[in-house]
Amino acid sequence: MEKNIAVIKGDGIGPEIVTEAMKVLDKVAEKFGHKFNYEQLLMGGCSIDANGVPLTDETIARCKASDAVLMGSIGGNTTTSPWYKLPANLRPEAGLLGLRKALGLFANLRPCVLYKQLSEACPLKKEIADKGFDMLIMRELTGGLYFGERKTEEVNGVMTAIDTLKYDENEIRRIAKKAFDVAMQRKKKVTSVDKANVLDSSRLWRKVVEEVAKEYPEVTLEHMLVDNSAMQLVKDPAQFDVMVTENMFGDILSDEASMITGSIGMLASASMNETSFGLYEPSGGSAPDIAGQNKANPIATILSAAMMLRYSFKMDKEADAVENAVNSVLENGFRTGDIMSEGMKLVSCSEMGDKIAEFV
Repeated sequence: MEKNIAVIKGDGIGPEIVTEAMKVLDKVAEKFGHKFNYEQLLMGGCSIDANGVPLTDETIARCKASDAVLMGSIGGNTTTSPWYKLPANLRPEAGLLGLRKALGLFANLRPCVLYKQLSEACPLKKEIADKGFDMLIMRELTGGLYFGERKTEEVNGVMTAIDTLKYDENEIRRIAKKAFDVAMQRKKKVTSVDKANVLDSSRLWRKVVEEVAKEYPEVTLEHMLVDNSAMQLVKDPAQFDVMVTENMFGDILSDEASMITGSIGMLASASMNETSFGLYEPSGGSAPDIAGQNKANPIATILSAAMMLRYSFKMDKEADAVENAVNSVLENGFRTGDIMSEGMKLVSCSEMGDKIAEFV
């Protein structure tokens, strides 16, 4: 099978970690008889330097023409970089928001996995960490409070700020369908997170999710209030499979979940539209303090590439091979600095990529 991949290496450690993901993808292609064609594009700070804007129309067009997008990290040091002296709409992160909008990426998928080899890095109690967990948080990405009407004005002599939380049934239905589709590829359980005891938007959310659930009789659905969800994530994360929720709740819960895995350098993510098209990137930032030093952990980017194989290319065996290779590398004691512990073997970013490719 032949696939065209738009590659945005980005800023900071982005070029290093994406290079290692491409190395692993090339090994997958060799082993399974595929061909991956890469087109390298600019976005973020590097695009500002080259083009004066963080995202060009050409980059958008080339991404749309591809089968999927593999991305590194965007942005730099917000204190010292000249990029952050520009207006907000010309800063690096504006490029990512613009690309998400242009590609219609409404569903953010963030797997949160605690590997048994890294259980000591988990901040939870040992008896919880030892159970491990493997969940996926699906966050609605283009609606809700972050995209609703907002204004700040003086009302009766008092400065007043208003943000509007709005969802329609179509927005809820499409993210719910995506959640149930993904659950069918996993353990067939969906936890829908809302605040239906208070918010009208959550009551509509719950109603529509229940309607969608009827189309997936094999999947177990449970509802959970967001405050309880935050508590359960640190009390018993192993209970979750696919957690689906609206934009702001998902923003907060996915960051909480990232902390209990031990290192953000292990966290992959995907943003998908209504088809199988997706943008795949690590959850971490550009880490400008270690950029160019071959110290970064490429595992999150490599696992993001595995998600691309699974969700966009329908290559489950190939995705399994990459995920199993990551597990084998950890089992054999290889660690980058962020996950290093006593008795393990410290490796560089490129060496970690070599090892994972070797185990594919």
